[in-house]
Amino acid sequence: MKVIWQTQAKEARDTIADYIHRQFGIKRKTRFLQEVRQTTKLMRQSPNLGPIDPLFSDRPGTYRSVIINGLSKMVYRIDDDVIHIVAFWDTRQEPVGQAARVKE
Repeated sequence: MKVIWQTQAKEARDTIADYIHRQFGIKRKTRFLQEVRQTTKLMRQSPNLGPIDPLFSDRPGTYRSVIINGLSKMVYRIDDDVIHIVAFWDTRQEPVGQAARVKE
Protein backbone atom coordinates (compact mmCIF):
# COMPACT_ATOMS: atom_id res chain seq x y z
CA MET A 1 0.00 0.00 0.00
CA LYS A 2 1.06 3.54 -0.69
CA VAL A 3 1.11 6.12 2.13
CA ILE A 4 0.35 9.78 1.41
CA TRP A 5 0.87 12.42 4.08
CA GLN A 6 -1.48 15.38 3.85
CA THR A 7 0.39 18.68 4.20
CA GLN A 8 -1.29 19.56 7.49
CA ALA A 9 -0.32 16.21 9.05
CA LYS A 10 3.27 16.39 7.81
CA GLU A 11 3.70 19.92 9.17
CA ALA A 12 2.26 18.92 12.55
CA ARG A 13 4.59 15.88 12.72
CA ASP A 14 7.59 18.09 11.94
CA THR A 15 6.52 20.69 14.52
CA ILE A 16 6.28 18.00 17.20
CA ALA A 17 9.67 16.58 16.17
CA ASP A 18 11.23 20.05 16.41
CA TYR A 19 9.71 20.55 19.86
CA ILE A 20 11.10 17.21 21.02
CA HIS A 21 14.52 18.21 19.66
CA ARG A 22 14.49 21.54 21.54
CA GLN A 23 13.22 20.08 24.80
CA PHE A 24 14.85 16.63 24.92
CA GLY A 25 17.64 16.54 22.32
CA ILE A 26 18.43 14.97 18.99
CA LYS A 27 18.43 11.35 20.24
CA ARG A 28 14.83 11.61 21.43
CA LYS A 29 13.78 13.33 18.19
CA THR A 30 15.44 10.58 16.17
CA ARG A 31 13.69 7.90 18.24
CA PHE A 32 10.34 9.67 17.73
CA LEU A 33 10.79 9.81 13.94
CA GLN A 34 11.84 6.14 13.92
CA GLU A 35 8.62 5.27 15.77
CA VAL A 36 6.60 7.21 13.17
CA ARG A 37 8.36 5.37 10.30
CA GLN A 38 7.93 1.99 12.00
CA THR A 39 4.23 2.60 12.61
CA THR A 40 3.77 3.69 8.99
CA LYS A 41 5.52 0.51 7.85
CA LEU A 42 3.21 -1.60 10.03
CA MET A 43 0.19 0.24 8.61
CA ARG A 44 1.26 -0.72 5.08
CA GLN A 45 1.22 -4.37 6.11
CA SER A 46 -1.95 -4.13 8.24
CA PRO A 47 -3.98 -1.09 7.19
CA ASN A 48 -6.62 -1.69 9.86
CA LEU A 49 -3.94 -1.53 12.57
CA GLY A 50 -5.53 1.43 14.35
CA PRO A 51 -9.02 1.37 15.84
CA ILE A 52 -11.80 3.39 14.24
CA ASP A 53 -11.59 6.92 15.63
CA PRO A 54 -14.93 8.13 17.07
CA LEU A 55 -13.90 11.80 16.68
CA PHE A 56 -14.48 11.40 12.94
CA SER A 57 -17.71 9.38 13.02
CA ASP A 58 -19.70 12.24 11.48
CA ARG A 59 -17.58 12.20 8.30
CA PRO A 60 -17.89 10.01 5.26
CA GLY A 61 -15.41 7.18 5.20
CA THR A 62 -13.70 5.44 8.06
CA TYR A 63 -10.95 7.18 9.98
CA ARG A 64 -8.56 5.24 12.16
CA SER A 65 -5.84 6.40 14.52
CA VAL A 66 -2.71 5.13 16.20
CA ILE A 67 -0.80 6.54 19.14
CA ILE A 68 2.90 7.22 18.63
CA ASN A 69 5.20 7.33 21.71
CA GLY A 70 2.21 7.69 24.00
CA LEU A 71 1.86 11.41 23.28
CA SER A 72 1.13 11.81 19.57
CA LYS A 73 -1.89 10.70 17.58
CA MET A 74 -1.77 9.89 13.87
CA VAL A 75 -5.14 9.82 12.11
CA TYR A 76 -5.59 8.13 8.74
CA ARG A 77 -8.14 6.81 6.29
CA ILE A 78 -7.87 4.20 3.58
CA ASP A 79 -9.01 4.66 -0.02
CA ASP A 80 -8.49 1.58 -2.18
CA ASP A 81 -4.73 0.89 -1.95
CA VAL A 82 -3.75 4.25 -0.46
CA ILE A 83 -3.38 5.21 3.20
CA HIS A 84 -3.98 8.94 3.68
CA ILE A 85 -2.46 10.32 6.88
CA VAL A 86 -4.73 13.29 7.50
CA ALA A 87 -3.82 14.51 11.00
CA PHE A 88 -1.09 14.33 13.59
CA TRP A 89 -1.29 15.97 16.99
CA ASP A 90 -0.09 15.96 20.57
CA THR A 91 -2.58 13.97 22.64
CA ARG A 92 -2.35 16.51 25.45
CA GLN A 93 -4.25 18.98 23.25
CA GLU A 94 -8.03 19.18 23.19
CA PRO A 95 -9.11 16.37 20.80
CA VAL A 96 -12.43 17.71 19.48
CA GLY A 97 -10.83 20.98 18.42
CA GLN A 98 -7.95 19.11 16.78
CA ALA A 99 -10.35 16.88 14.83
CA ALA A 100 -12.38 19.89 13.68
CA ARG A 101 -9.26 21.36 12.06
CA VAL A 102 -8.86 18.38 9.73
CA LYS A 103 -9.99 19.54 6.30
CA GLU A 104 -10.56 16.23 4.63
